[in-house]
Amino acid sequence: MLAIFDLDDTLTDGDSSSLWLQFMVEHALAAADMLPREAELMAAYRRGELRMEDYMAFTLQPMQGRSVEEVAEWVERFIADKIAPIVFPAARETLARYKAEGRTLLVISATGEHLVGPIARFLGADDFLAICLETRDGCYTGHTHSVLTYQHGKVLRLHDWLTQHGATLAGSHGYSDSINDVPLLQEVEQAYTVNADPKLAAVAVQHGWTLLNWQR
Repeated sequence: MLAIFDLDDTLTDGDSSSLWLQFMVEHALAAADMLPREAELMAAYRRGELRMEDYMAFTLQPMQGRSVEEVAEWVERFIADKIAPIVFPAARETLARYKAEGRTLLVISATGEHLVGPIARFLGADDFLAICLETRDGCYTGHTHSVLTYQHGKVLRLHDWLTQHGATLAGSHGYSDSINDVPLLQEVEQAYTVNADPKLAAVAVQHGWTLLNWQR
């Protein structure tokens, strides 16, 4: 059986993509003047109004031309410095409980795979789905490819994953903080919202989903 988790603001008390841009600015890998625009885009995300293509095109600019190996080294440091301290204790406990029960832990995030993959492994997840980044000659191009794991795109990619792995959603549980993940939460048998905003909380009440309050 599957336990499916959004990543940002669900398993962690913060958004990894925003924190990654801040990290790159701190280490002179990105320009500081990118931060205000990124904050505007994230505000649109929280309202459920973001075009993810716009967000990715903007935030991937500092990675254009950088090698996959170089970025991976920075991400390892980023996880230690920025992600490890903000994982919700209840998230760790929930992941460990599901792991002990023999469930497959799947992280599905609307963040780039360069971050989601390493973070998912750090958290002990069995697999992940994330926004796929284009590379050429071992370097990032600054573009994405395939269906973006955002809003209904998460559902499409999930069903592709289920087909590839011969799995089903029978008995599945799902967790998210975001109004953008309503399509995903509607797919699982038992849905949980984590620190839901008023808009998502209203949907959760309507559907009888469990509302959780996770704190650090």
